[in-house]
Amino acid sequence: MARRIAVAVLTLIIALLAAVAIPLGLLIAAQDRRDFRSGQSGAASILATVAEERLDDGVHGTALARSIRQLGGQDDRVAVYNSSGQLIAATSRRPALGQPVHPPVATLQTFTSGDRLVVLAPVVPDGGTGSTGTVALSRSTVPLDHKIFTLWVLISGVAAAGLGVAAIVAIGLSRWLARPITTLAGAARQFGEGALHTRAHVSTGPPEARNLSDTFNTMATRIESLVIGHQALMADVSHQVRTPLAALRLRLDLLAQDADESTAAELAGAQEEIARLARMTNGLLAVARAENNTVRATLVDVAAVARERCGTWHPVAAERDVTLEVAAPGPAMARLGEDHLEQILDNLLANVLDVLPAGGAVTITVQAVGPRAQLIVRDNGPGMGGQQQRLAFRRFSAGPGGTGLGLAIVDRLATVNGGSAALSDTPGGGLTVTIDLPGDSGGFNQF
Repeated sequence: MARRIAVAVLTLIIALLAAVAIPLGLLIAAQDRRDFRSGQSGAASILATVAEERLDDGVHGTALARSIRQLGGQDDRVAVYNSSGQLIAATSRRPALGQPVHPPVATLQTFTSGDRLVVLAPVVPDGGTGSTGTVALSRSTVPLDHKIFTLWVLISGVAAAGLGVAAIVAIGLSRWLARPITTLAGAARQFGEGALHTRAHVSTGPPEARNLSDTFNTMATRIESLVIGHQALMADVSHQVRTPLAALRLRLDLLAQDADESTAAELAGAQEEIARLARMTNGLLAVARAENNTVRATLVDVAAVARERCGTWHPVAAERDVTLEVAAPGPAMARLGEDHLEQILDNLLANVLDVLPAGGAVTITVQAVGPRAQLIVRDNGPGMGGQQQRLAFRRFSAGPGGTGLGLAIVDRLATVNGGSAALSDTPGGGLTVTIDLPGDSGGFNQF
């Protein structure tokens, strides 16, 4: 997050600097070129005025020679041509042009020749029209280019310094903003992994982040209290309900030993109801544990676990004349809490073996679907109607004789691990349960 904030701020600063520095440099450079051209044009026009006396009046004064010497000392090159294109005067080192100007120009002309700017100015007689000659003034553009280069270096240096300061500010700002969020994210992750005592300690950053930290800590304290209370309630239920049920069943067994046939039958019915109540109590405890599970997820080989659980249930399936098979065409890894996959498979197999008639078949298919793992349990039993499938994951949704908690436990365990459970009809008859689980790179939702 800090990196994204810093990059966003720096990108904005770079865009602002580019929007300001580049147009400013271009404007100043263009102005310098205009000033350079205007200055040379003015010098050429003044020299044409001085040359008019020589060309028009034929006076061999010193003014033109002095002006040419001054310009030559500045590394300018001058050439004065009469109306016939004859060179009348020029700088000693080299004239401005290597060829005569004929006919003379009528207006001021400017062009570049290599690294020099050449201006041709007409020599106009006093009170007359037309041109009696041409003055050519050539001036090097190297000083101008150096000045413009220095300008760009200066602008680039200022922009780089500004960018450096902006980078320091952006990094500091991003860390100031991101540090509390990172702290909160770490605390939330630890809390979700089962460390219920975890609290976020945020003392820096914006006030909103500190307020969020206080809110998180309040929420964490409340949830910790609720979970601890719920765990205590489960322990109390386990002790206060299951123990009396076991004692009651033992007493009924003792009574049944000396009872007559009719009384023994009634006692047997009572024992069945007690056994059903015990199974229901165990199921409720299993659902509660699934809903309040906070263990850390680990990487699990789904196919290996499926084969192991099928091996455990195979004697039960063989006793009921049910075929139990596992199909795993390739590797499939999932992230789940410890023993969660075993509980899912045990509940699914217990349910299906209870309803399948002799000669039935159960196939467990394990496959990888993209980054996730999929566990599919198909049977060819009586199946479920549409309404039954919609209610199957609710507690106590089974008919007489069952607790209706097996599929509820499966659904809770799949959901708590970031997966899902779905029911559908098996082609040809039966029920298909599809468990979708987060893969090696999948998310893990803690509750």
